[in-house]
Amino acid sequence: MSEHASNGDQARDQARDQARDPADTAARLLAVVGEVAAELRPHLANAPVGLDSVLDKDLGFDSLGRVELLVRVERAFAVSLPEQAFAAVDTPRDLLRALLAAHGAGARPAAVPRAATPLRAGTEGAASVPYGAQTLTEALDWHARVHPERPHIRLYSDDDDGETITFRDLRDGAERVARGLHQGDFRPGQAVVIMLPTGREYFYTFFGVLLAGGVPVPIYPPARPTQIEDHLNRHAGIVANCQGRTLVTVAEAKRLGGLLRARAESLREVVTVEELMARDGAFTPPTVRPADVAFLQYTSGSTGNPKGVVLTHANLLANIRAMGEALDLQRDEVFVSWLPLYHDMGLIGAWLGNLHYAIPLVIMSPLAFLARPGRWLQAIHRHRGTFSAAPNFAYELCLRRVADADIAGLDLSSWRRAFNGAEAVNPETLRRFAERFAAYGFRAEAMMPVYGLAECSVGLSFPPMGRGPLVDRVKRDVFMGTGVAEPADSDDARALAFVACGRPLTGHQIRVVDGSGRELPERQQGRLQFRGPSATGGYFRNPEATAELFDGDWLNAGDLAYVAGGDVHITGRSKDIIIRAGRNIHPTEFEDAVGALDGVRKGAVAVFGSADPASGTERLVVLAETRKRQPDQQERLRAEINALAIDLVGAPPDDVVLAPPRTVLKTSSGKVRRAACRDLYERGLIGKPQSAVWLQVARMALAAVVPQARWSLRAAGAALFAAYAWGVIAAIASTLWCLAPVVPSLDGRWRVFGGGARLAMRLTGTRFTVEGAENLPPPGKAAVFVSNHASYLDFMVIGAALPRPVGFVSKAELRNNFFVRVILDRMEAEYVERFDRRKGLDDAKRVSRRVRDGRSPLFFAEGTLTRMPGLLPFHMGAFVTAVEADAPVVPLVIRGTRSMLRDGSWFPRPGAITVVVGRPVAPPPSGEAAADTWSRAVRLRDAVRDVILAHVGEPDLGREELPMVRPDAAPGAGPGATSRPPAGDKSSPS
Repeated sequence: MSEHASNGDQARDQARDQARDPADTAARLLAVVGEVAAELRPHLANAPVGLDSVLDKDLGFDSLGRVELLVRVERAFAVSLPEQAFAAVDTPRDLLRALLAAHGAGARPAAVPRAATPLRAGTEGAASVPYGAQTLTEALDWHARVHPERPHIRLYSDDDDGETITFRDLRDGAERVARGLHQGDFRPGQAVVIMLPTGREYFYTFFGVLLAGGVPVPIYPPARPTQIEDHLNRHAGIVANCQGRTLVTVAEAKRLGGLLRARAESLREVVTVEELMARDGAFTPPTVRPADVAFLQYTSGSTGNPKGVVLTHANLLANIRAMGEALDLQRDEVFVSWLPLYHDMGLIGAWLGNLHYAIPLVIMSPLAFLARPGRWLQAIHRHRGTFSAAPNFAYELCLRRVADADIAGLDLSSWRRAFNGAEAVNPETLRRFAERFAAYGFRAEAMMPVYGLAECSVGLSFPPMGRGPLVDRVKRDVFMGTGVAEPADSDDARALAFVACGRPLTGHQIRVVDGSGRELPERQQGRLQFRGPSATGGYFRNPEATAELFDGDWLNAGDLAYVAGGDVHITGRSKDIIIRAGRNIHPTEFEDAVGALDGVRKGAVAVFGSADPASGTERLVVLAETRKRQPDQQERLRAEINALAIDLVGAPPDDVVLAPPRTVLKTSSGKVRRAACRDLYERGLIGKPQSAVWLQVARMALAAVVPQARWSLRAAGAALFAAYAWGVIAAIASTLWCLAPVVPSLDGRWRVFGGGARLAMRLTGTRFTVEGAENLPPPGKAAVFVSNHASYLDFMVIGAALPRPVGFVSKAELRNNFFVRVILDRMEAEYVERFDRRKGLDDAKRVSRRVRDGRSPLFFAEGTLTRMPGLLPFHMGAFVTAVEADAPVVPLVIRGTRSMLRDGSWFPRPGAITVVVGRPVAPPPSGEAAADTWSRAVRLRDAVRDVILAHVGEPDLGREELPMVRPDAAPGAGPGATSRPPAGDKSSPS
């Protein structure tokens, strides 16, 4: 035996010998409790610690603090405490009892438990996905009919395989709950509040409410029996807002139902699942429609002004299917989760999404994870989990609380997708987690930072599979001063790092706007907005909050962000919501309540979050003004604020700063400036009596003037630039339009056109670069030019980049625009009919003949343009033309025009444009088959698209959707074209 192991055994023996003396054990335990309390809550460092001190109200312990305390106690006394201790202990005396009872049991064995029985047995080859289902209830009915015995959920157990719920079990249990609801005081369309822990009863109840035609309203259950009364008081506002008539909960909470009914007049019944399922009677399921509300998602922490996100069946299925499409799901998938089922990430992402795809779900309670974070990793090992999800703090908790000795033999090689979302993603957490667990088979490319929000069901943007985390390092001073995310040098130690959270799901869009609501270019920070089929229609019975949510048909995400390379990078929050350990805390009501305390100046309280790199989440900070300066008076105020925080938000603050009057910064209209107060706090300029606070505040107030003035100047400058740019374009376009009819030769007209385009860019300060000009074919040699299409500016950019004339292949509708037709006719453009197949074929043949005669057409092969970055599928017209004429294709890549003028916007922005001329791609050699022209065109298209994709700097939005239409379709149209299949034909025009 090694010396290290021998020393460890001696330490454990010594700890056990000391634990035999209860008085000594109590003293040592109080020392550990006091040590952890002082570390976690510096403002409570002097608070007395006794055996009967209440951990949360007296000592400021929240859930993460309890995890730290139990870990320290287990290490100090060399024992393994039961999981119930995490939820049951309220005082050090309770912990002492658990410690004395456990000291003889010794430490838990370090080995990882045996592998569990596979969940996929007997299910291979079965159809898995109800694509035709339009509601969640239809999806469950389909699974229960097609493979009723297929395992759906396994409730995790350390000791054995755990309890399994099949699709038949879920459907039968849900029907019993639905029947029980209909025998009571319930009518379809009413809200049913569900306050249950993770378990079989929760799953039955949620779908039972849906089968009954009701609206489930999940709220989180109390962590400990002693919290039930306070817990119900905190949720009375939600019950009243949703007009819930039934509360389904645990037996312990039912006894206090009268308390809740007194504050929520709509509530008529408080019932347990057992009571519901015991009722019998006739039941006919009502019709559930896609537009019906599937459930109300109340943002965690909703109290005084609850915001219930309304989500329909159509919303949820659109989101679930879009996420599934992004994840390339395989047959052997297993999802392992500890996420709470009252939160969108756990309810939709972990459960309902896996129900739709018939992916087995291994689930444990959040308390089981918090008590022993290593249990999450062990569950992935035992059940060969392929994907799982958690907020950033959970990965940090594994780094800090899982010892190597606890996970000996752990194998994480099956874990292909590790989602990190629901709160700010820390790039250091991503790096350290990948490095630490690489020895256990975890692959860095499995980590997937994602972005979503309840208002978009759950998911909004996902990164490509297998890419791994992408961290963007930007220049700190430039970003802080201008909001521009300018890439930093690799050796820049002061660079800011932002994690790429992926690209919008299929059918969804995002944009970043300035304070005026105008879309910003790439790499510029602004307010994030989104839209798509998963987006909510608003907040339930809260028109004021709904009005703030919408900006036309766009929804405000409440976050600050920028887009780079198609990926969204979250930089902060425009809202003041604090995200702490995955839970949202709204500061307004908390500030009002603290301001009402005796000794605190009313209206002079700021509650904000401050990043805590150690825990990977945010610290909850309360800054309150008071004139009381005596230590005992301040200690009383801190205790009252601590207790108030537990009542209102369920967690004590991490820091309470009592400051003199005129410390809390406000706007001219009297609103608290929480972000400015946070900056003051993080710079250490408050909370120190020896500091001249008034002088610090004055400096901060003066410093705040600079960013405001800078923003105003930027907004004014942007508007002036837009007006100036359109003036330049109008003047040059008018001149070109007048010259077009009088310049005799095509070469001369092209030189005039190109010169005007270059002049416009020069006058607007646009940096313009052409790369690869040496790849252009020599004069007189015909070629087919193919370009991506990002903006209406592309037409002008082509003229500025190419020294020789090309014939734009344009949609036939442009003939109806007199101003445009004069220019295009004189540039000898080719018009293509997109909707009449016979005319389209004639146009295609005409273009091919022109190529054989020595002309060079230019196709915008995407056929349309969009405001979102990304390369769309290519239509086939250009490539069929090239093959028939045996002419090379010259790829052209345009970068920068989308950010300067997006589709749907007429507000140009300054920027830089680059055109890359690729090497000509010759058509593949011909064969003998009659369809050889088509197959050669397909291969040519793929080769050219690969070249453009490699240089465009935007995501691939169409590789798996590239059209494979018949060779008799018309070629793709040019500027501004959109694709539409001919009548009766499901294929797209080429």
